[in-house]
Amino acid sequence: MKDYKKLIVWQKSHKNAMRIYQLTKKFPKDEQFGVTSQIRRSAVSIPTNITEGCGKFTQRDLAKYLQNAFGSAQETEYLSFLSFELGYLTEEEYKQTDALINEVKAMLISLLSKIRTE
Repeated sequence: MKDYKKLIVWQKSHKNAMRIYQLTKKFPKDEQFGVTSQIRRSAVSIPTNITEGCGKFTQRDLAKYLQNAFGSAQETEYLSFLSFELGYLTEEEYKQTDALINEVKAMLISLLSKIRTE
């Protein structure tokens, strides 16, 4: 078991989830059960999967949850792009969000590689 709060990838993914919640507050009300809900769920799923994986007893189980977190990061990346294309995010908001998501993805890949070689 690992202390997930000490992992920089968890800290950054948590920051990303908080950012997504702030940004989506201004999305159209008719998107409440559409893009708004979906991007929030995918963004929260990243740190949630990291947290759950850290609560497992084997490296293999941890790797499985990190892979799930990566999939959620991919989903968040696309939904962020979609939100930009729909005009819900400014170009600057999109670029900042995309950069943070890609940083999280790179860190997840690195952590997965490390775990699989241990």
